[in-house]
Amino acid sequence: MNRNVAIVATAQRPFEQRTQLTSVELIAPVIREVLANAGIARTEVGFWCHGSCDYMSGQPFSFVSAVDAIGAWPPIVESHVEGDGALALYEAWIKIQTGECDTALVFANGKTTAGPIDRILTLQMDPYIMAPLWPGASGVAAVQARACLEAGIITERAMAEVVARSIAAGIANPNVGWGEAVTADELLARPHSTAPLRPHDIGLPADGAVAVVLAADDVARRLSARPAWIRGIDHRIDTQRLGAHSLTESASAAAAAHHAGVAADRIDVAELYAPFSHQELLLTAAMGLDPSRTAINPSGGALPANPQMAAGLVRFAEAANRIHGGSADRAVAHSTSGPCLQQNLVAVLEGE
Repeated sequence: MNRNVAIVATAQRPFEQRTQLTSVELIAPVIREVLANAGIARTEVGFWCHGSCDYMSGQPFSFVSAVDAIGAWPPIVESHVEGDGALALYEAWIKIQTGECDTALVFANGKTTAGPIDRILTLQMDPYIMAPLWPGASGVAAVQARACLEAGIITERAMAEVVARSIAAGIANPNVGWGEAVTADELLARPHSTAPLRPHDIGLPADGAVAVVLAADDVARRLSARPAWIRGIDHRIDTQRLGAHSLTESASAAAAAHHAGVAADRIDVAELYAPFSHQELLLTAAMGLDPSRTAINPSGGALPANPQMAAGLVRFAEAANRIHGGSADRAVAHSTSGPCLQQNLVAVLEGE
């Protein structure tokens, strides 16, 4: 079965640099908002899927509490992805493709500030060689950035320009709103934290939540005046062993973009989940995007606010919003996870 599936509604909670709210308190208002935006009742949702991480929540099976945010009665069909909400969207897209449902609600929450996120993410790495060394996510990313600089693929100025643009876009984004405008020269004058990375090269940990509603065919057209149709979607993974693949390119991002149908000359907007400034440059190159023709991360991306486990789904919501609003006809939405862009999910969204 090959069904046309679209994102018909989105909702986000404005990011916070630290919140004392529980996951349920983060999620519940966003779910109510996205249902209202889609114009459907809770009982009309055929499938629910949640993305989160127990390590960040600080307790096992923490996702079970998410049911409190949606209610378990009347009975629901729900699932969970131990990862970014973008992967939950992928599962929901597959569920609709099987014909088991016509609608799905996907949601995710990020409580990145609840613990030492840099050390927590080390647990994603090879458990025999890398994880016992506790290199930290930013330390591993710094190795990747150094390899790219020495290969002449990127420059520190290009990284600073990415950051300056992202901060400016984040200030204008009502879901971020913080930060002060700064030039690339001013950023380059700041000291390194994990050379060659400076603090601003690392996505700022934030807390937040996001939800989207997917629908198929005529249901999508009934729920949205301009659905963001998912014309192609693909997920690829590089090996977990950092020494077994090149750090100066992202083969999995390139493969996912190719199979999703990304064509650089037809993309108006690209929302890329790049937790580090140099990774936006790598992803742009891997997907063959032309920044002179495609607006890269007009929302600000993940650098001004990075709610881990929700940030990828946020990129899908931001891309869909551009389609819904008519400012873009064709967009790329991207999510990543794992060290050094190990996993990449890419989708092409299109309006009618």
